Amino acid sequence: MQSKSKNVDVTVGQKFPLTIKRLGINGEGIGYFKHKIVFVPETLPNEVITAKVIAVAPHFIRAKVQRLRTASPDRVKPVDPLYGKVGGLDLEHMNYNAQLAFKRDVVAQSLEKFKPQGYENYDLRPTIPSAPYQYRNKAQFPVALQDNHVIAGLYEEGSHHLVNVKAINTQMPVVTKIINQLKTVLEDLKTPIYNERRQNPGVRTLVVRASATTAEIQVTLVVSDPELLRDNALFAAIQTRIPAITSFFINVNPHKTSLIWGEDTTHIFGTETITEKINGKTFKLSPQAFFQLNPKQTQTLYKLATEAFDFNGSETLVDAYCGVGTLGITMADRVKTVRGMDIIPEGIEDAKANAKLNGANNCHYEVGKAEVLLTDWFKAGQRIDALVVDPPRTGLTEALAKAIARAKPKQFVYISCNPSTLARDLVALSQAYSVDYIQSIDMFPQTARCEAIVKLSLK
Repeated sequence: MQSKSKNVDVTVGQKFPLTIKRLGINGEGIGYFKHKIVFVPETLPNEVITAKVIAVAPHFIRAKVQRLRTASPDRVKPVDPLYGKVGGLDLEHMNYNAQLAFKRDVVAQSLEKFKPQGYENYDLRPTIPSAPYQYRNKAQFPVALQDNHVIAGLYEEGSHHLVNVKAINTQMPVVTKIINQLKTVLEDLKTPIYNERRQNPGVRTLVVRASATTAEIQVTLVVSDPELLRDNALFAAIQTRIPAITSFFINVNPHKTSLIWGEDTTHIFGTETITEKINGKTFKLSPQAFFQLNPKQTQTLYKLATEAFDFNGSETLVDAYCGVGTLGITMADRVKTVRGMDIIPEGIEDAKANAKLNGANNCHYEVGKAEVLLTDWFKAGQRIDALVVDPPRTGLTEALAKAIARAKPKQFVYISCNPSTLARDLVALSQAYSVDYIQSIDMFPQTARCEAIVKLSLK
């Protein structure tokens, strides 16, 4: 396999010396071989390596480290045995302070690429650190049979080979403990295990979420066959042998799909929700409710987002992409009214219940697209003084960006989980808004993922 680009002949398997210049937005090292870009995972800036080509494309090369010739002073020895085998540990070879600096740099790289108005003068603040390990409160592990043993874990990087995970350092220990106990019960009872290739019916995925503040544990078995809803012996064994589980469900997903969840979820035993507490507020979480994966750092995230506003108590705050209402309810004591929206009906029901639970009678939630409801409320004469958005990785829709430009809330905070789509969105938003600052915050240590809080003010 060969490719010619910029007069460069490259062959898979070829080796050459390479100096890593910087890290890309996905955490991979970037170097140049005869002016052609080369991506090399598990490397750091200023390292000199012998690179071995593993793939060639018209405009770039992918390589791996054949030999590390000069190591960066920021290089550390990864402590997790799964490093290099599964995702979620991509930067474990980098010391934590360097990880924090990199995440601020990812924001800067994205701004440089999209060039929103005035980006050269944005105040990019140092990244807020997290506990570097044992922070993830949730695991969604596919299940398989391997040598007649039940395994569950993560897929090997770039493959469909399932790696059995007994422990992983970024996960709350109680979560992997529960998963290991579930594997034992499934194996002891010879519970059918789903096989994607053969389409054998059975258990597909183990979903475990733990509360960091109440010690409650919620488990959902995702199964391919609704007949498993009748397996009372399994349910009794799980309830007896794993008493830490306080909330248990079965979700049926009969489709050949990469999506984890099916449409039908049945409550089997325990409570229908678990409780998490954030900054003095209480939230009930159903199995599919969105909640941040790093609950301790979420408290910092919400505190910083609230402080980015200058509330005087008379505002109407719109919480777009509100999910189960966590952000709006956190800020409800500081404003006159909170109005939230989300496209997931179950999330809106949870948001209403959470508002009631916290006595936030000034919170009102509706099912619908943010761009549609924001426009409707604006046209109806509804005051929109402040806006907080926490969109998915795809960022704002073009329609929502236009709706924001029409409604022109004076105060606006954008919480982003993807610096690239944030920078793209700021191209449109910076026409009407000034960016006061961008505060990066580390929600996922040992990974290249970065979140940011952006304070915008109407020009």
